[in-house]
Amino acid sequence: MNKAPLNNRFLTGFIAGFMLPVIVFIAIYIFSRTGMSLKAFIERIISRNILIHVISVCVFLNVIIFLVFNRFDKLSSAKGVLGVTILWTLAVFAIKLL
Repeated sequence: MNKAPLNNRFLTGFIAGFMLPVIVFIAIYIFSRTGMSLKAFIERIISRNILIHVISVCVFLNVIIFLVFNRFDKLSSAKGVLGVTILWTLAVFAIKLL
C-alpha cells in the first residue's frame, strides 16, 4: 500500500490552513482586548465594519504555510491549504454581499 506521509496529505494542509487563521484571530483578541469578552470583541469588530479586514489579515498568513509546504515538496498539503484559503475567501465574499 502506497500511503502518503502524514505531513503530505490534503487533510493536513486543510486543517493547518483552517487553524492558523483561528489562532491568529485569538492572538489578535488577546493582544488587543481591553478586558472585554470574546463575544463583545467580535460584536465590536462587526459594529465597526472591519470583520472582512480582520478575516483577511488572519487568512493572509496561509500564504506562509502554503509556501513552506510547496518549498518542501509537500504538494498534497499545499493543495489543502489552497483549498481552505479559497473557502475562507468565499466566506469573505459572502459576508461582503450580505
